[in-house]
Amino acid sequence: MQILFGFLLSVVFTGTFRDASGFEKSLHISAVLLTSVATALLTAPAAWHRVLFRAGRRHDILRAGNRLVLGGLACLAAAVTVTVALIAKVVFGVVAMAILGPLVGALFVTVWFVVPARILKHDPR
Repeated sequence: MQILFGFLLSVVFTGTFRDASGFEKSLHISAVLLTSVATALLTAPAAWHRVLFRAGRRHDILRAGNRLVLGGLACLAAAVTVTVALIAKVVFGVVAMAILGPLVGALFVTVWFVVPARILKHDPR
């Protein structure tokens, strides 16, 4: 996340970025915002633990923390997908973006969410 965020921040200060189309700049800011939200959601459980643990709120921290992490992972997957789509658009064009973006998004959805859901569904317990 931090490396992606740093990359996205540094791109803005290049001469090439100034020449980017409005669509490319929109993809870029979308990736920046998704990475920011992912960072907030994925780090929130650690902060909550520090603030709430001594108050005996372990169950609340775990329940809410699980939701925050799942939301953070979804945002991170979306941020990486949008970043790949942006790079594909700039380097190879619209067709590459239209192919690679959805492929990367489908990969994340499959390995992070679909496969675990199937494992749970087929769990004999």
